Amino acid sequence: MSKKTISIISYLTFIGWMIAYFNFKKNRPTSLAKYHLRQSLGLTFLVIITNIITAIPIYYNDFYIVIWILNNFGLMILWIAGIISAFYGVRLPLPLIGNFFEHRFRFIR
Repeated sequence: MSKKTISIISYLTFIGWMIAYFNFKKNRPTSLAKYHLRQSLGLTFLVIITNIITAIPIYYNDFYIVIWILNNFGLMILWIAGIISAFYGVRLPLPLIGNFFEHRFRFIR
């Protein structure tokens, strides 16, 4: 697989990330694929954490539903931004959270 393909697949669920990671290890690792693997893994963890937090409401009301919708809409925008960045083959960090994940996940080499 090419480095752009690995980068794009890494954003497609956790299973897509695993496929991209093993292809990244099998082929010659590139900095673009490594960058997007780190960004997408960070986004995956953020999605899991925020959905766990929003799944435990004290009580259901309209405010909770609005917060849940805004949370998932924001995460979807980050996901689309990552896929677009990978498609064009550039290393742009995800808005708001990308700089935090640039140097995390050292096991991706």
